[in-house]
This record gives sequence, C-alpha cells and structure tokens, in this order.
Amino acid sequence: MKGLFLVEPVVALYAFSSFLIYPLVQQFVYRRFWEQLTNSTYPISDNTSRCAENSSQSSYHQEVQKQASLFSLYTDLLSTLPSLAVTLLLVAYSDRAGRKITIIMPLIGTLIYTVSFLTVSYYELNLYLLIGASLLSSLFGGLGTFLGGCFAYIADLCADGHQKTMRMAGLDMMIGILAGVASISTGYFVKSAGFNWPFITSAMCQCLVLLYAVFILEETVKKVPEDAVALNGPPQSSAFEHMISGVYKMFARADSRCRTTLILLMVVFTSFSFTYFGGASLMTLYELNKPLCWTEILIGYGSALSTTVFLTSFVGVSVFTYCLVIVLMGIMSVMSGMLLVAFTKTTFLMFLVRVPLLLSIMPFPVLRSMMSKIIPKSEQGALFACLSFFENLTNSVSVAVFNSVYAATVAWYPGFIFLMSAGLCVVPLFVL
Repeated sequence: MKGLFLVEPVVALYAFSSFLIYPLVQQFVYRRFWEQLTNSTYPISDNTSRCAENSSQSSYHQEVQKQASLFSLYTDLLSTLPSLAVTLLLVAYSDRAGRKITIIMPLIGTLIYTVSFLTVSYYELNLYLLIGASLLSSLFGGLGTFLGGCFAYIADLCADGHQKTMRMAGLDMMIGILAGVASISTGYFVKSAGFNWPFITSAMCQCLVLLYAVFILEETVKKVPEDAVALNGPPQSSAFEHMISGVYKMFARADSRCRTTLILLMVVFTSFSFTYFGGASLMTLYELNKPLCWTEILIGYGSALSTTVFLTSFVGVSVFTYCLVIVLMGIMSVMSGMLLVAFTKTTFLMFLVRVPLLLSIMPFPVLRSMMSKIIPKSEQGALFACLSFFENLTNSVSVAVFNSVYAATVAWYPGFIFLMSAGLCVVPLFVL
C-alpha cells in the first residue's frame, strides 16, 4: 500500500482523543479530592449554583480547589524534564532519522497515560499513581514532541511561505474543531456513563491513529540533506551530537539581522505562550468554583466554545496578510478576554467572555511560519525542536506558576490569576 503525505488525520484523531479526556482530568481529580476531604460523594445536580447554596459543604470548596491545583502542579513539574529532553533529542534528530519517530513515540506515551488513567478510575486506585503515569508517558516525548514533528513534517512539504502558514494554521484549526467535538461529548459521557467510557473511547482512537502513523503515513526525510551537519562518532551519541550541532548551526549560519529577528520572534512566541496557556489552564477549576459551580455538561460546552478560537484564528490568518498585525491582534485578544474573565460571576457572562478570545491562537502558526522562512530546510527539525522545547518548558512553568498563585489567591479573589495573565501580555506586546 502506498503511503500518504497527510499528517492532518493524525493531528485530528490525536486532538479528539486528547480533548476527550483533557477536561476530565481536573474534574476527576476534583471529585476524588472532594470525596477524600468530605467523606461524602460529590454533589451532582443540574443546578449550577448548588455549591453556593449548600452552606454545610461550602467550607470545603476552597480546600478542594487548593488541593486540585497543587496536584496539577506536582504532575507538571515531575513530567516536564523528561519530556523536554526527549523533545529536543527526537525533533532535532528527525532531520536525519525522519519525522515519523517524533509522531509515533508521543502517540505511544499518550496511550500509556490514557490506559493508566482508565485503570486508576476503574479500580479506584490511589490518585497519586497518575503522577507516575504522567512521568512514564513523558519519557516518550509528549505533546511538544508530537507538534514539533508535525510542524516540521509540514515544513518539509511546503516550499511557498504562504502555503506553509496556511497549512500550519490549518493544523491548529483541526485541533480546535475536533477538540470542540470531543469536549461536548465529554460532558454527556460523564453524566450518563461515568469517567471510564471516555477513557476507553480515547484509547481506541489512539490505537487507530497509531496504526495510521506507523503503516500509512509516508516519511518526508528519505535521505540526509546535503547541507546537513555531518557527524562521526558512536551511534548512541549521534542523536545528542546532532541536536547540539543542529541548534548551533541554525544560529551560526544566519546573518546578524536574521539571527536578531529569530531571537525576537522566539521571545514573542514563548512569552505569549506563557501568559495564554497559564491563564487558560485554570478555566475549568475557576468554573467548578463558586459562584459559577458548573456541571460537567456546562464545562463540556464551555471547553467546546473555547476551542472555536482555532477556527476563528484560521479565518483571521486567511483574511489578514501582514504577519505582525495578526500577532498584535492575537495578543490584544488574549489581554481583553482574560480581563473580562477576572470579573465574570455568571454563567451567561462566562460564555460571553469567549468572544474576545476568538483570535487568541492566531499568533502561533504565523510566528512558526515566520521563523521557518528564516531557516534552511536541513535545519527545520532543529528549529522546531527549539520551539517545542521552549513551548513545552514555558507551558509547564506557566502552569506551575499560575497554579501556585491560584492556590494562594483563590480564597480572597479567584479572578486575580486572570488579571495577572492579562498584565503579562504586555511583555510580548513590547517585544513585538
């Protein structure tokens, strides 16, 4: 069977399977901590104000919020370093070994994590086993490795700059659409069948996409590029040596103007990623807390509505042509949206504040494409290894920082964390 040069189906199914369980992680942890701290079952009701009205249990909500936030912090901290190391090695070495390894390895790791989550949920095992499962799955690279490999795959196929930007934006859009469908499905899954069935469905999707990536997806790197870095040495050290040499050559071969531009674009990319994903990572916890006290159905719809930013951002990239204007609009979108979230107290307004955030994803594909144009084809893997490394590191640090601040401020003002996110948007705005 002839292979296909289509990485989009891999991204689509991966997004669906991941976002089918992503909203469940915080809900599952939240419910388990509730049961441990109150010695009672989690209150399930269609009344979204139930936690504000139940005065006998209201004192537990702040402690549950704090424990759930700290659990997320521990999970991210312990899984960050292995994931970062594997991302740098695999994506940089993909310039020689091929892009498929950077796609297949994270799929295996995600499948391990999903099966572990299903096991903990089904047998009601200790919650902290999930931290070990997260650490194990991070040894296979994680999301940063997967996306770095996919974007490098697209860069191999596209010679035209506009085509590259549109296909990268198309990947982001596909993530959003499938993530939205999965998020809506999650709420009904949990309400009707509990947590186990979403995990089973996600594992089946991940098996399917793994088979596609192994047997159908065609490799883009058929041979080592002529201008690639030549290496001599033992096989076990070649990946590390190529990673170091590739990253060094990426900066050394560029003239001073291109080097400065590349560094500035990376600063904008990482600082914007820090403030956006840090604030967005706490949306679910904020919605579970009073006075919103959302049900799993409302959280599913809220997550689905949030993922429409991928579709609207794709439209924005298609309509606007000047790259820096697109990035500027995306930063302003996040700043205004986070400011409004900080003062939101009702369900209607919580849905409404998603509107200012509709263009928030636009800067990412544009910045990736702009940086990719500066770097020759033989060093695309090194570029996207750096981007994935910085993005993964930034997101992990931002989740740790934002969760710590949220745990410290949730008692007196839960919306403070979103004010902090809006304020930090000044950094990428200034550099831009």
